[in-house]
Amino acid sequence: MRPQSDLRHVISPGLRDLIELANTHDFDRVTDQVRNLRGCTHPVNLHGWTTTTDQATKEVVRSYRSEDEPSGRLLTVCGNRRASRCPACSRVYAADTYHLIKAGLSGGKNVAATVRDHPRAFVTLTAPSFGPVHNRPTTDAGKPRPCACGDTHAEDAPELGTPLNPSTYDYAGAVLWNAHAGQLWARFTTYLRRALAEHLGMTQKALNTALRVSFAKVAEYQKRGLVHFHAVIRFDGPDGHTSAPPLWATFDALKTAVGLARKRARLTVESDAIGERVIAWGRRFKVDPISALGDGELTDARVAEYTDAKVAGYIAKYATKNAEGTGTVDRTLICRPCAGRGYVRGPDRFHDRCLDCDGTGQAEPIKALPVQQHVRQMIRTAWALGHLPEFAELKLWKWAHMLGFRGHFSSKSRAYSTTLGALRDVRRAWRLAQAEAARARAGLPTTDENTTLVTASSWTYLSSGYRPGEELLAAQVRHDIAHAQRLKQEGLVPS
Repeated sequence: MRPQSDLRHVISPGLRDLIELANTHDFDRVTDQVRNLRGCTHPVNLHGWTTTTDQATKEVVRSYRSEDEPSGRLLTVCGNRRASRCPACSRVYAADTYHLIKAGLSGGKNVAATVRDHPRAFVTLTAPSFGPVHNRPTTDAGKPRPCACGDTHAEDAPELGTPLNPSTYDYAGAVLWNAHAGQLWARFTTYLRRALAEHLGMTQKALNTALRVSFAKVAEYQKRGLVHFHAVIRFDGPDGHTSAPPLWATFDALKTAVGLARKRARLTVESDAIGERVIAWGRRFKVDPISALGDGELTDARVAEYTDAKVAGYIAKYATKNAEGTGTVDRTLICRPCAGRGYVRGPDRFHDRCLDCDGTGQAEPIKALPVQQHVRQMIRTAWALGHLPEFAELKLWKWAHMLGFRGHFSSKSRAYSTTLGALRDVRRAWRLAQAEAARARAGLPTTDENTTLVTASSWTYLSSGYRPGEELLAAQVRHDIAHAQRLKQEGLVPS
């Protein structure tokens, strides 16, 4: 008969590890740690300690050591915003983004409720054309009509967004536009204020004294591999969301200023290899008013569709996406041992060819990536441009898998609404309150609300991911969460 510790007969590594975890001194704590991660796919493993002390009495109120865990480490969520990497954490990020955007439209989260009466616009700015691509044009009635190639493409046709003539498509211009899109947005916000002052016939100083322009924006990839921006732009009074804007600060003035700023905002990029390029917005743009939540008096169905909740949900949705929608990969292509250089320094300090990438600097050969030819050429172009001296500061080889885009997917002006950090602080305070309530129920001493606490801690990163047995437990947690959500959607359990 085999001893209990001999698990060599168990073929599955996951099951073998799960049995080992079940035989630890506190398997309930193992399952609690995994359950508290709420389905995170790639948790961070930490080693360290934290101690909370009453500043007056020097008494230790709470203490924790990862060594006391059954596995000897603490698991915490990865916090990745990308749905392709961690669906669980991206849902939390999307929810936070939704509340951040909606607070700037409807109030709440320390934002005045009167903000919904301020002029607001939902603005879409697109990239210019770098060559004709396969698309799905429609008539005024919304019916699809043939593409320039002569075919009427289906909505999920793989050729959508790819060039009609790849040999003449401006791939260098497309990659450089993505690389400078964030800077172009920053310049647009500057020109927006200037254009507004010009339209209203006043100096910019007078405008800044009477009006504040607040915004929140998100980047979205089009099928052709270029980003465009969706933004909420709002007029406030000089004190921000707590003060009403002047009567002359109307939606029509905002719409006119957006049109002028879109034309004037541009960057010039010079290169000996590819010549001079002008980075500017495309001709297509939209500026739509956002109706107040619950406003049922609008008669235009197209305008009425842009409500506070729908705009917030739309922006939150794209805040968790990446470039994968264009068919690219969701991971960097640089070889980590050589940091993309293709060489490492040997003991003699000379450059030696990196054996991991065979001198290419690529963790995966671009020619072997499971992507369409259009995407592959975008990646190859970004990699090549990144190694030109004039574009060295852009580090395009680092962002080749993003097709050159290296900006923030979502950002906001300082006074738009609350912050993601403030929302996380509220969640942390709620968890501490729950812990205090649990201590009270267990008859343990609780902390007086007037007590000043001092926390000291020291943490070291160990690794990322689960043990094989923990992965089985996490899979069960994900199944339970998905099952509960499905029942909720079907109305089989109360909301």
